[in-house]
Amino acid sequence: MRRLPRFGLTVLTVLIAAGLGACGAEREPLRVGYSDWPGWVAWEVAVQKGWFAEAGVDVEFIWFEYVPSMEAFAAGRVDAVCMTNGDAMVTGTAGKRSQAIVINDFSNGNDMCIARPGIESVADLKGLRVGVEKGFVDHLLLLKGLEAHGLTESDVELVNMPTNDTPQALAAGGVDAICAWNPVAAQTLRQVPGSKPIYTSREVPGLIYDALYVYPASLAARRDDWLDVVEVWFRVVDFIREPATQPEALEIMAGRVGTTPDRYAAFLSGTHLLDLAGNLAAYREGAGLDSVYGSSELVNRFNLAKQVYSESQEVAGYFDSSLVEHVARRLDPELVAELAP
Repeated sequence: MRRLPRFGLTVLTVLIAAGLGACGAEREPLRVGYSDWPGWVAWEVAVQKGWFAEAGVDVEFIWFEYVPSMEAFAAGRVDAVCMTNGDAMVTGTAGKRSQAIVINDFSNGNDMCIARPGIESVADLKGLRVGVEKGFVDHLLLLKGLEAHGLTESDVELVNMPTNDTPQALAAGGVDAICAWNPVAAQTLRQVPGSKPIYTSREVPGLIYDALYVYPASLAARRDDWLDVVEVWFRVVDFIREPATQPEALEIMAGRVGTTPDRYAAFLSGTHLLDLAGNLAAYREGAGLDSVYGSSELVNRFNLAKQVYSESQEVAGYFDSSLVEHVARRLDPELVAELAP
């Protein structure tokens, strides 16, 4: 799972209170929590290729399930963690803000609304039952799909359920459609013959951003090291995108999560990795989904409306574009002049 359960807020509040004192201490090596999402599994390429050592930075990437990775971050056991832009704000309301120093990707099809056979589009959902975990980002995806087809949330019957339970619910006929992210979405398509996606994050690029979030204290104490980490990320993206090296990248990433390169290629295609130019563009402030700020403002409004948290968040405080800009000035000054925020 790469989304934060609402019940996790209480746990995170306790853990953050316990971990506030430890988070500012300088540690060797830098410790990063990451989990099963293609934009984060991509870091495994750098780990196995030895690129952090080449860059002169000592980094330990620690594998978690998603929620435990954020709990470890809150407790100060890691210096940084891979999160969605929405979940970063949820953890921030529990007492500690983090800052995204590089944007890994945005979901480009891996989050889906999937319907049973006979339903051809979102418009056909009127009056039907949709299984979704309320307050999560795929609930927001559903709302965007309904809006695009002239419907509202009141036009369907939402059935609240854990995302991991949605494949079974659709297979049993308890709901007419579900909304989930990969690999749960892929499981649904395999488990329910004739089911198909009727709306995906590919239709709203930038709705869901994924990034590397760092404690501000660690960033201040180890800025040069984090700059090296950011630069390595762009090497990773180039290696994955290059046709000559992509097969090796897929083998590494698939091995990390225990699947085949062919199956992992499908997950990768639903994730738009952000290179240097993509980061500079995403960090530009704006109201649209092409800006991580605009996307996060939308998620903030959704979280407030669905009572995920009660106080509006200052979105800008969750992002620090200066490291990407610094790396860009070193690697491609002309690009900075064109795209820098």
